[in-house]
Amino acid sequence: MTTSTTSPARDTDTRTDGAPPRPLDADATPAEGESPWMRRLPWVSGPLMLLALLGVWQFAVSVVGVSEFILPAPAAVVGALGDLFADPDIGGHIGVTLLEVLAGFGIALVVGVAVGATLGRIAWLQRAVQPALVALQVVPKVAFVPIFVIWFGFGPTSKIIMAALLAFFPIMLNVMLGVRSVDRGHRDVMRGLGAGRWATFRDMELPTTLPYVFAGAEVAIVFSVIGAIVGEYLGGSEGLGYLVVSSLNALDAPRLFAVIVLLAVLGSLLYVAVTTVKKLVIPWHDSVRTGV
Repeated sequence: MTTSTTSPARDTDTRTDGAPPRPLDADATPAEGESPWMRRLPWVSGPLMLLALLGVWQFAVSVVGVSEFILPAPAAVVGALGDLFADPDIGGHIGVTLLEVLAGFGIALVVGVAVGATLGRIAWLQRAVQPALVALQVVPKVAFVPIFVIWFGFGPTSKIIMAALLAFFPIMLNVMLGVRSVDRGHRDVMRGLGAGRWATFRDMELPTTLPYVFAGAEVAIVFSVIGAIVGEYLGGSEGLGYLVVSSLNALDAPRLFAVIVLLAVLGSLLYVAVTTVKKLVIPWHDSVRTGV
């Protein structure tokens, strides 16, 4: 059986100036996901979906007759949001929650990358600790809140650990997958070219693994917010989660919805911050170039 030695036409660009052929990927026509319309689509669809949600919300209150005690009108929520920002203590509550989220996310990022890289490189260690990791992952994390409160008190430490615990697994699993995705043959080629461990890590392993790190970080930052709020909700005296509890106890539905809106905005801003860092660090990756 014979094999063809001709490269596909799409792989190289024939040069007539004597220069070596170059991959067409660098000058290829942008895919459909890279079109200007696709890049602007979230900025169009987002406000439209928000307006549709507000319209259905107002319709349910004004026309259907849903009690404002159960579902307050959007105008009432906006007023409660204004009252929240007029409260001099709101800055402290936001700062506490933001501190817990960022600290928990930072701990999860460092530990998750270290553990994921280690387990990805050492197969027997991964098999040895897998049962414990699975058991820890399937346990409802809310069950840990009373334990953390007993161990670390009602301060921010228990909430930081809760946020870190929820954010750890997405980062660790993605990093482990990224380390395993590095082709062994590529490592052999780098060693054959005389590259040391640092050069191999810098030029091949790190660029291959970084997209997986950011994929885990995008999920982890959301989980960090959830972990911090759950910790404040069940065992806190400050933070936005505490405001949720206090609003619920006071049966103040507009204020409760206002705090939820504030949490949604905070989580969205943190997610945008992570994706922005991703675009700056790995602008060459398909997930950045195509906007997915």
